[in-house]
Amino acid sequence: MTATSTLTPAALRAQIPSLAQTVHLAACSIAPRSTSMDQALAVMLDDLARPGFWNAAEHQVTDARRRFAQLIGADVDQVAVLPNVGIAAHQVVSGMRWRRRRDLLTTTADFPGVAHVWLAQEKRGARVRWCGPRTGRVTAEDYLRAITTDTALVSVPAVTHRDATRLTVRRIADAAHAAGATVIVDAYQATGVMPLNVDALRCDYLITGTGKYLLGLPGLAILYARHPDGPAPGLTGWMGRPDPHALDATRLDFPSHARRFETGTPAVAAAYAAVAGLTLIQQLDLTAVRDHTQRLIASAAHRLTCQGEIVDLAQNPAERGAHLTLIEPHAWAMATWLDEHGIAVAARRGIVRIAVHAYTNNDDIDALCDAIAGYRVAPRTRTPIGASR
Repeated sequence: MTATSTLTPAALRAQIPSLAQTVHLAACSIAPRSTSMDQALAVMLDDLARPGFWNAAEHQVTDARRRFAQLIGADVDQVAVLPNVGIAAHQVVSGMRWRRRRDLLTTTADFPGVAHVWLAQEKRGARVRWCGPRTGRVTAEDYLRAITTDTALVSVPAVTHRDATRLTVRRIADAAHAAGATVIVDAYQATGVMPLNVDALRCDYLITGTGKYLLGLPGLAILYARHPDGPAPGLTGWMGRPDPHALDATRLDFPSHARRFETGTPAVAAAYAAVAGLTLIQQLDLTAVRDHTQRLIASAAHRLTCQGEIVDLAQNPAERGAHLTLIEPHAWAMATWLDEHGIAVAARRGIVRIAVHAYTNNDDIDALCDAIAGYRVAPRTRTPIGASR
């Protein structure tokens, strides 16, 4: 994409053979299968057939931790590997004490699996406060108005999961820190399609997963902690010890680095796949990826709007993530129809999300728009609103 990148969009696309027959516009939900992922899983199976499998698996986890630290500009001792972002969020908040400061500030645009962790803290004395509209687009200004000296923790999605609003995390973090609050960022909808640097964001914690835009599998999450030697988390396991291989059942000790947040044995297949995906992402120029995705998003939004579709997209391009939201009351029916016609999208109640990546090209957008136009005139049985699949 630029002279500094070693992997071009065409070369990345060649790593995903299925794109020759299908259009993958669902990276906000699941990554496409790549030859790198296939090779990594083949290596795992070979390792499984030989002595020393657990040493090989631990090496993959270590490599994933190291590569992710490099990706976000962190030290490897600030990064922990966990099963999912819900557990990662729990590890952050479980060590907090809700006494003088009780407010946990979030938004209804937060991913529910994270917001539910926050709500559970009310049993421990926290007071969850919602900023921004109950429905609709949240802004940085909504956060700035809501932060007070009673705020203990501020939860910010780098890009919202439903309408792909990209928030100015640094402005929110600066205001939170000025008020004495801690900041956690959910970057799952941003990692892999735009540059992320934790020092530039000024966040205290960052959580994300290795699937979706990072081109790995579900089953592995990453937690960054700026100061990992704080209170011990409420959940632990044998991997959270200073020396996991000591296997001392009588002693509960915690290391000073972020691996204190880790729990039990990670999903090994996801770890192998994570290294494969991160290796690909590290070869991309993420600034150029960001520009590429924004051109495609703008093109898709314009064409769909001209076709009469209702698109929910931030007016300011700087506030857009890597997917756009199509308002569709029969979202599951549309997604199923598109899937049957070789186009993968990500449906939610009342919306269809259309996600792009470095491997997405103009032909994919043309195919999507043509297919949606075909859907509008095709005879079919509609799925009831709210139905799941």
